[in-house]
Amino acid sequence: MIKLVDVEKYYANKFIKTWVLRNINLTIHEGDFVSIMGPSGAGKSTLLHIIGMLDDMSGGEYYFMDEPVHKLNEKKRTAFHQQYIGFVFQAYHLIDELTVYENLETPLLYKKVKTAERKSMIADMLDRFNIVAKKDLFPNQLSGGQQQLVAVARALIINPKIILADEPTGNLNSKQGLEIMEMLKQLNKEGTTIIQVTHDENKAAFGNRIIHLADGYVEKEEQHG
Repeated sequence: MIKLVDVEKYYANKFIKTWVLRNINLTIHEGDFVSIMGPSGAGKSTLLHIIGMLDDMSGGEYYFMDEPVHKLNEKKRTAFHQQYIGFVFQAYHLIDELTVYENLETPLLYKKVKTAERKSMIADMLDRFNIVAKKDLFPNQLSGGQQQLVAVARALIINPKIILADEPTGNLNSKQGLEIMEMLKQLNKEGTTIIQVTHDENKAAFGNRIIHLADGYVEKEEQHG
C-alpha cells in the first residue's frame, strides 16, 4: 500500500545540510497498525507528514497504492490525500469558529458531497462517537478527550484508507488516551490502516509493528502479535 525507497529529508542553509531523515526504506501493507517511536528530533513527525503528503521529501521514491507520489504535482497530491488519508493530530486541529457539526462537515464540503448524504454521514459519526448532544457546541466548550473524539470522527468521515495519528493522546489524561487508542484499534480491526507516532511504549504496543527511529534512520523494527 505504501512503499518508501531511500527517502531522505534535509533542510539546506547555504552550504550546510541539516538532515532530518536518511535512507528510509519502509513498506506498509493494507491493514497494518504501525507505531513509529523514537526520541525528540528523530524525525517521527516529519516521516508522518511525508507519508501524509503534507511535506515534500528531499530525495527518494514514495509509492502510495502503486502511484509514484514523488512524481505527482501538488494538486494531484492534495487530491490524493483528501481522498484517502485521515489525520489526527495531538493538538486536535479543530476549527474554533465552527461547531462540532460544522467541523465534521468540512471535509465533506471539500469532497463536494451532496447535502442529504452529508447530513446522513454526519449523523452516523455523531452517533458512533456518542457526541450527538455535543453537535452544536464549539471546540472550546468540550474537554480535551471530547475534542480528540471529534478530531477522530472528522478524520474518519471521509472513510479513509489510512489514518495518520501524530501523538493522538499526547494532550489527554490516561483514561481518555486509552479510549482513543481502543477506538483506533477497533478501526484497524475493521480494515483501516493506521500509522501513529508516539513516545509511549504502552500506546505503541497497540500496533502490530513498531518502527524505531533514531537520528533520522530506522534503527530497528519489531513485530507484535
